[in-house]
Amino acid sequence: MHIKHYISAFLVSATCLFGSALPSHAADMDNQFQVGSLHVERHGKQGTSIVLIPGLASGAWVWQDTVKQLEKNHTLYVVTLAGFDGQPATEGPLLEKAKTSLLELIQQQKLDKPVLLGHSMGGTLAIWFAQQHSDVIRGVIAVDGLPVFPGTEHTPADQRPALAARFKTQMTAQTPEIFAARQLQYMRTIGVIDEQLAQKLAVHTGKSYPAATADYVSEIVSMDLRKDMAKVLVPLLEISPYYTADFANRNISLEAKNAYYQSLLQGAPKLQVIAINNARHFTMFDQPQAFNEAISNFLKTVE
Repeated sequence: MHIKHYISAFLVSATCLFGSALPSHAADMDNQFQVGSLHVERHGKQGTSIVLIPGLASGAWVWQDTVKQLEKNHTLYVVTLAGFDGQPATEGPLLEKAKTSLLELIQQQKLDKPVLLGHSMGGTLAIWFAQQHSDVIRGVIAVDGLPVFPGTEHTPADQRPALAARFKTQMTAQTPEIFAARQLQYMRTIGVIDEQLAQKLAVHTGKSYPAATADYVSEIVSMDLRKDMAKVLVPLLEISPYYTADFANRNISLEAKNAYYQSLLQGAPKLQVIAINNARHFTMFDQPQAFNEAISNFLKTVE
């Protein structure tokens, strides 16, 4: 099986299954506020500002360890998108509203060229933002987030709306019981490696609105940002997790997966793709030390 087809099949259930998990390293109420469609938690009081963006149906809990590592020397703004992790839903277009709200956050808080750190769909959103607003940020870190949904890169633009509609229809048809079961399946097979951690994360899922999740999926599948990668004028780090048990039996090496990601990000003038081995999609949980080192090394180059 070609790598793009395998990764597409491997990730496709992720579009239905992300959810909230462990309680976040929460900010006190004085440091929580709303900007547009984003709920924001502020941590730290000095250093370069970093805006942390969770992925599909996820919340601030994704960054709990990252916040602990960075808040001493940085000012962190951890956002949660509308409809996720218990936050109120809103009308679409959801990703466009989120992108507009990111700009509003930077302007409202007078942030001096923050770094955007996004996981999964949050990484895609950060790349999209950088294509239009590289002048107000200093760098982007995308954690397994890409400018096009893997496996759909050869789908013609005029066919994407129909593909997106099929994804949305399939998700909307799920009962709550099926949705919950697939969340657990996802965590066990794609989310993280450790079974106990997978169960713990899955237990805390369900705070996100399924309808909102379906809407975001429809929007993300309809997008193809590759034609504008040259407009990402700031340094871009793509973190690519790799777990041997998931890929080796398909003869997909770590290097092959990295090369595939490189091809999807082609055109970005300041691109770096690095692999974190022995990690699945939620890389920050499987390999926190390697993950934090990768973040720290990138920050040193842009600060």
